[in-house]
Parts: sequence; structure tokens; C-alpha cells
Amino acid sequence: MDASLLRQREEFNKRALARPVIEKRKHQSEAVNNDTSAASAKKKPKKLQRPTSDSNSVKSISSYSSRAGIGGSKFGNLAQIVNFMKSRHQEDDMFPLTIDEILEECKLEDIITPVQKNWLINEALPNNPKIQVVDNPGQERKYAFKPKYNIRDKKSLLKLLDRYDQRGLGGIMRFEVEESLPNAKRCLKALGNKIIYITRPDKKEVLFYNDKSCEFQVDEEFQKLWRSVAIESMDETKIEEYLNQQGMSSVQDTRTKLKPAQPRKRANNRKRKFKRHNDHIIAGVLEDYSEKQK
Repeated sequence: MDASLLRQREEFNKRALARPVIEKRKHQSEAVNNDTSAASAKKKPKKLQRPTSDSNSVKSISSYSSRAGIGGSKFGNLAQIVNFMKSRHQEDDMFPLTIDEILEECKLEDIITPVQKNWLINEALPNNPKIQVVDNPGQERKYAFKPKYNIRDKKSLLKLLDRYDQRGLGGIMRFEVEESLPNAKRCLKALGNKIIYITRPDKKEVLFYNDKSCEFQVDEEFQKLWRSVAIESMDETKIEEYLNQQGMSSVQDTRTKLKPAQPRKRANNRKRKFKRHNDHIIAGVLEDYSEKQK
């Protein structure tokens, strides 16, 4: 390579190293860029944080929305009042309340209109099967919850179940007991095995009275004799004949048997005869004049 070119290259490198201003400008430009980015970051609005899915906040929102929706219709207000009276009864608060006291407890005094209030007093509450109207002379009309069964404690519940058992009425639904009896869960727990719980196919529980007097021990010999008799291949008529041969009577089914549905009669497809009103035409009253015209 030419020596002069090498010398020019070395001089160029020396001049470049002797100029530190280029590096300073570079640092200054980086600083300016950093300052502008920081300023732009400050100017940018902060992103709104989404509220966390807190259970309390969700409950408050749902309760507010439900109350707002209920306050919009008169039937919603009626449902809220009935549920409130039911909860009071279950908490053993059975004294009646006036309409103003009910609206105040339900926080509906500012929501309900005078027309809806008049409808509650004259129609809705008196005609509701879950509300009992208490009229005292010289006092304002009051309202109380009307349960299906008049039971106040565990003794009255046990008497009610015993009466149902003696009369062959069966059991009582558990939700009806919990609706009628104050502090029902505590009373049912205290009664223990005095009540039998049967779960229906629809998962609803029925309460029956557990009569201890009906419990007795059967000798094992009788149990073996009972199990040794096979009646799987016998129908009701054969069983009845066997009992009659042994001098025993069988229980007859006294229920009314439903008659099988009779097949419908088919519609008669015969042609209906209509009365003719132009019989004089057929009888030859009218004459044909076509040949005479020719």
C-alpha cells in the first residue's frame, strides 16, 4: 500500500481523537432525548385501574341493583315487604306493624308513590295469603306475617307431627316448618331422633313423627318364615285364593278405578244430501226454444 495514504489515514485518526466535542454532543443529545421522554411520560394520562373483584364490593353492587330494580314496580315492593315480614317472623318478632313502619324498615318510604301505598293498603296486603291484617278499634291498621302452621316452639311442632301421624295425613314439608316456626333449625336440632327426615326425589325433605311405641323386636324365627315364602311368581289373584283356602280374608282395594279411555268414533264420511231449490227445472217446466228460433 502507498505510504502517503497510510500517513493521511494516521493524521485523520489523530484529528478525530483530538475532537472530544462530538462525544459531548452525543451525550447531550441522549440527555435531551431522556428529558423529552420523561416529559412526555408525565403528560400521558395514567391508565385507569380496573376495580378488583372484591366480594364485598360485588355484594354491595348487587344489593343496590336489586333494591333499585325492586323499587321500580309495585309487585317488587310487595315481594320485598312479604320477605321482610317473613324474616321478622322467623326471628321471633311477631308483633304487627303499621304500613308506615313497614315502609320505613324496608327503606321504601322515599321510593314508593302515594298510589302504590294506597294499593298496598286496600288491595295487595289484605289479599295476600302470607299477610295477616290486624284491626284494632280506634287504632291504625297493622299487619303481621301469616304462616301456614301456627307453631311457636318445638313442643307445638312435635304435637303437630303427632296429630298428622295419628290421622294418617303423612308428613310436613321442611321448608313450611322453617317458614312457620321461629328459630326452626335450633328446634329441629333439639328434637333429634323424635323426627324422621325423608328426602323426596326432588330433594325436598319431609318431616314425620317418630312414634317410639311402634318400635318392637320381631323374633328371628318369624323373620326366617317370612323370608322363606316366595311370592315372586304369584300374582294377586293366586295370593287371594291361597288366603281364602287357609281361612283368611284379604284386603280389598276400594279405590275408584279409572276407566280406560274409549277410542273416538271416526267421522262419518257419507255425502250429505242437500235440499234442491231448482227442482222445477228438472221437472220440465222450462222449455228449450233453440230449434224454434232456427
